[in-house]
Amino acid sequence: MTDPSTPLPSGPDTTRVDRWLWAVRLTKTRSDAAQACRGGHVRVNDRPAKAATTVKVGDRVRLRLHGITRIVDVTHIIVKRVGAPLAVRCYDDLTPTPPPEATGPVIRRDRGAGRPTKKDRRMLERLRSDVPPPP
Repeated sequence: MTDPSTPLPSGPDTTRVDRWLWAVRLTKTRSDAAQACRGGHVRVNDRPAKAATTVKVGDRVRLRLHGITRIVDVTHIIVKRVGAPLAVRCYDDLTPTPPPEATGPVIRRDRGAGRPTKKDRRMLERLRSDVPPPP
């Protein structure tokens, strides 16, 4: 574990958003970050961001990747990828916690029973939606 008093690597005042997202490990590769920018899934200070958009300390970055939206405030600029303990110190995570998922009864079918019939599908839909059966 890295000591919190370990200084962060020095870097420039600004850098490209795709490079920063990769360096702080919010995306797995830099090309993933650039592709998210091209797809309109990255916003800097509530403005759509291209891959070359610059970020600086104090900017708010919103990233939607793999169905998850992350909201972070930039606290330190780095351009080279660092270890995870150092990377999380470069931003403040403001992502809201997801609501707990409502779990219903687990419906299981016998192995080898084949595809459900139309009657079976209707029964399953009634179970999932908590609608009373027809009279």
